[in-house]
Amino acid sequence: MQQTFETWITPIMIGGLILFMCFIIWDLAKKSKAGRFGTFMLFIVLGAGMLGYVLKVVITWLIESNTGV
Repeated sequence: MQQTFETWITPIMIGGLILFMCFIIWDLAKKSKAGRFGTFMLFIVLGAGMLGYVLKVVITWLIESNTGV
């Protein structure tokens, strides 16, 4: 039961955290009056860490699903 709960809740909570971090970046851009280019750059630079984590999860899932582990 606990393992099933953890299997479901972990991706949901991490997804929520990523969405919240996107909101924080957007709010930072809005409050600093960054403009379109500045907002774009904030999302690129600050979102790179989130993108790296998502890519790690996808690559790990692909490797595990192809090896049959």
